[in-house]
Parts: sequence; structure tokens; C-alpha cells
Amino acid sequence: MIDLAQRRVIATVPVGQAPAGVVAVPARGEVYVANAAGQSVSVLDMLLRRPVSHFPAGQGAVGLDASADGRRLFLADWYGQRLRVYDTATRQELASVPLGPAPAGVAALPDGSAAWVAERDDDRVALVDVATQSVRLRVPVGAHPFALLRDPQRPRLYVLNVESHDLSVVDTDAQRVVATLPTGRSPYGAALADGGRRLYVTHQHGDSVSVFDAETLRLERTLTGFAYPEGIAAHGDLVVVVNWMDDAVTLLEARSGRRLADIPVGRNPRGFGAFVATPPAAGTVPASP
Repeated sequence: MIDLAQRRVIATVPVGQAPAGVVAVPARGEVYVANAAGQSVSVLDMLLRRPVSHFPAGQGAVGLDASADGRRLFLADWYGQRLRVYDTATRQELASVPLGPAPAGVAALPDGSAAWVAERDDDRVALVDVATQSVRLRVPVGAHPFALLRDPQRPRLYVLNVESHDLSVVDTDAQRVVATLPTGRSPYGAALADGGRRLYVTHQHGDSVSVFDAETLRLERTLTGFAYPEGIAAHGDLVVVVNWMDDAVTLLEARSGRRLADIPVGRNPRGFGAFVATPPAAGTVPASP
């Protein structure tokens, strides 16, 4: 756990085997970590800075997201080939929806009624309905989509295609791809920053980060000097980049992309998802079961 204001690690906590997917849920004061090899999810308390729960979750937990109210957790089960939905209060499974091979990234709708999922090996994204436990629609995208990002200011879903080295922009109203943006090699993570004005994209094999104007979709700049950057998230005037091969987390100024700090962390860090959040005030969230 990193305090972004102090720019230092404030706690190191145990989770399951091969953690990758992360989503921080301020509404519950918890962080959920997908343990891909451990076939489980670890639950961390933001204020106590320690694990409070650990529950089984499919055959290969990868992407995670949550509803805005924190009541539902969405998990892409890579080997189980399905989207699983959990009640965060009880840790019980609410839905299990079959999908194509290797589902990866997840982007939940704010009300928790549905979620977009990247069906990686089928080169498409699916919108999964929780109530009916079925796929509402599918949209073909680039080669091997992995990460997904919803744009709360525009009717868009950003899809990062790791094999075609580009980003598909899906108009969620029209339900089709309206633009394809070339990126660096193997785009892995994306974040909207600077009040939603800029779209940052990491490139695993390009050791770089692209910055797009989110309104015009024009490439503004490409930042270099990273080592296998994967996870990326924005918070306030900061962009946080997780460098797998640098054993460090890099802080960037959201508006300019200027490098502010490199924070040493553990070996081979990963952070696939919305892993940055402001902890809630003490006593304002429901107690963990």
C-alpha cells in the first residue's frame, strides 16, 4: 500500500498466489485482489491495512471491477471462461455467465446491472447482464483484447488489443467500434486523467506510455523510460504507473506527463484495474463479515 501524498510504501500485506487484478472500493473501504494462480480473491481493509477475508473465486481470477455502490464485485475467470459476480458483503456468488475463451478485463456499469468483458481469444467484447445471466450483445474489436476502460464522460469503452497493438474505441450507444488508435507494442492498461481530458495507455513491450487527447483521440505524446509498464491508474492530478521489471511505481503529473517520482516496491509488481482510491473516513463503511 502506497501513500501517494507521502510518496512511500506504508504497508506490505499478504495476499494469494500470483496477484494481478485489483479494484479499490471506497464505498466498502476495501480492496479486492484477484489471485490468478490461487483461484481466489483477497479482501484488504483500507484503514486497517491488512487482509480481512479470502474467498475462492473460479479457476483463474484475472480482471476485477465493482459497482459504484460497492455492493457487487465482477470477476473475469480466465480458465473458467465466464464472468462471476459476487455480493461484497457476504462474499457469495450471485451470477456465473459463460463466455468465450480467456476473458480478461472487466468494466462494470455504475449501477451494477451489467459489465463489459474482454473475450480475449475471440477478439471481441461482451456486455453481460447480471439479472438474466446472459450476454446482451457482442462487439468485434482488435486482436486479443485485454484491458477495458469505461469513459464516464462520454458513451465510450476503450479496448486495449495486445496483439494488434492498438486501441478500439467502442461507442456504447451505437454498440460499434468508431475509432482504432495505433499504440505502442502490447497495450496493457489505460486510465483517464486530468479531469477526463487525457487518456493514458501503457505498452508492455514498448516500455512506454502514450497520452491521447480524450476528446479528439489525437496522440499528444509518448513517454519513455519505463520497464514493462502494466497497470495504470489516475487520481487527482497524478497518474500512477506500475513497472513490472523496474520493481517500482512511477508517479506522473496528469496534465503534462512529467515524471514526479519512482517509488520502490516489491519484486515484479502488477496492478491490473482501478487500484487507486481515497480511503473512507473511519466509521463510515459497513463492517466486514
